[in-house]
Formats: sequence, structure tokens, C-alpha cells
Amino acid sequence: MSNLLIAYIGLALMIILPGIGSAIGVSIGANATIGALKKKPDAFGNYMLLSALSGTHGLFGFAAFFIFYSKKLLTVTISPEAASAVFGAGAIFVVATYAAIRQGQICANGIAEIASGNDVFGKTMILAVFPELYSILAFAAAFLISNSI
Repeated sequence: MSNLLIAYIGLALMIILPGIGSAIGVSIGANATIGALKKKPDAFGNYMLLSALSGTHGLFGFAAFFIFYSKKLLTVTISPEAASAVFGAGAIFVVATYAAIRQGQICANGIAEIASGNDVFGKTMILAVFPELYSILAFAAAFLISNSI
């Protein structure tokens, strides 16, 4: 397998992995919102915010993609070390996939409780930030890898 192909796979992983996680996480929250609207339609703003929260993981992946792509590394002469670094930085985002899905589940539980009449919006936001930290760490690791090339 060529070095250039390995690097391109790494770039693709930066978009694909957190994108899939974000899509699933947002869908989990949106599904909970549909059910919650039947019970308490006036809390739609809270539901929407909690549903959208998992979408940020995809943004971290895109930001990492942009950093690596703007370095103009992807040429036929890319070294095996640089190609491996790009691939590794992309593979790190499997963490963001899992974090986005789990964050969507946390938010869905919060949405269900808000619909049941419990005032847990702020507490749900705080708890939902914990999985976000791991996507931030994945982005930070990718950023550090990009600076080492």
C-alpha cells in the first residue's frame, strides 16, 4: 500500500468516524425529542439544544482534517513516517465516534426526564460535557501529531 493512500485513509477517518458518531448521537437525541414533544411541547428549545450537542464531535474531526489538509503533505513523495502519523491521527477519532453516541444517550435521558416534568436541563448539560472531553482530547492529540510532522 502506498504512503499516499495510507495518509488519505487517515484523512478520511477524521471525517468518517466522528461524523458517524455525531449522526447517531444527534439521531438518538432527536428520537427522544419526538416522544418528549407529546408530553411537554413547550420545552422544545431545551430538547433541541440537547439533541444537537452530539454534533460537535463531527466538527472536531473536520477541524483536524482541515489542519492536516492545509499542511500540503499529501504528495507522492510523502514519507512513511508522515503517512503513518496522518493515519494514526485519523484513527484516534474512533474515540469521538463512541463519545458522540454515548453523549446522545445521556442527552436522550435528560430529554425524557424534562418531558416528565423534572428540571434537569442544566444537570444534563453538565453530564453531557464529560464524553465531549474525550473528543477534545482526540482533537488535541491530532493537533500535536500534525505539529510533529
